[in-house]
Amino acid sequence: MSNRHKLPSEPEDPSGPPPRFPWSGIVWFGVLLIVCYAPVLRYLVKQWANDEDMGHGFFVPVIAGWIVWQNRAKLLAIPMKPNYWGLLVVAWGMVQMLLGAIGAELFLARTAFLISLVGVILTVCGTRIVRALAFPLFLLLFMIPIPQIVYAQITLPLQLFASTVAANALNIIGIPALQTGNILELPNGQQLSVVEACSGIRSLLSLSFLALVYAWFFDPKRWMRLALLIATVPIAILANATRVTITGVISASHPELAEGFFHSLEGWVLFVFALALLVVCHGLINRVYRMFHKVKEGEPVHA
Repeated sequence: MSNRHKLPSEPEDPSGPPPRFPWSGIVWFGVLLIVCYAPVLRYLVKQWANDEDMGHGFFVPVIAGWIVWQNRAKLLAIPMKPNYWGLLVVAWGMVQMLLGAIGAELFLARTAFLISLVGVILTVCGTRIVRALAFPLFLLLFMIPIPQIVYAQITLPLQLFASTVAANALNIIGIPALQTGNILELPNGQQLSVVEACSGIRSLLSLSFLALVYAWFFDPKRWMRLALLIATVPIAILANATRVTITGVISASHPELAEGFFHSLEGWVLFVFALALLVVCHGLINRVYRMFHKVKEGEPVHA
């Protein structure tokens, strides 16, 4: 990996070498944290395995950990200065977990684990390490499903949008389609129902995570992560509307191919298409960025 992705090095302490990395404290607190949050983590992993919207959850901690490992030399060079205010952050996380358990609010209980994790790092390693680990810690949010109340508010508009786009597209290409809410009536008597699983939220979550990781690997500009994260919204919505339209075309002629294995394969193909659009979008943003800087510096711009 190139140096442009390395974490910034800290100035050495003139009074002497930095203290050794507190491995014993990290291990002790880490084991204690896992034991305390074992019920929450167990159910979270179970949801990753059973909920297709969260299948990417298995990869999130692995990739975040790998990013930390890639920057281990820089991290070990940062002077360790324990900050015991982190104990309050750990306590805050524990209280939030208890409130989430009492109120059966999974999102509260799961995000409490991340809060306690930040508190442990702050306590044992200090503020500089927390800042250096800000990006991989942020990535861990993608392993937690969004609250159900938010999920319901997002999926219905996405379902209706995909249904509307598909109905208009089918009518334009000569396949009559009558839209009733999220249901499309096709001329052969088939009904195409755009259910929650077809809302596009699954590809939106996965694509958002991959956009951040892609930007970290391939572009040193920090603002590019935010730019690509924002770009994933229209890209995922467009890809999902395209998928619904293609499913409508297939349903009108070969209904048996519009479900099961072929329907899943279609989803994977469109997801790869969305990834390709993300890469193209990255190239376009960089091109505009370079043109802007050339104009700003008074250099000629070539098409």
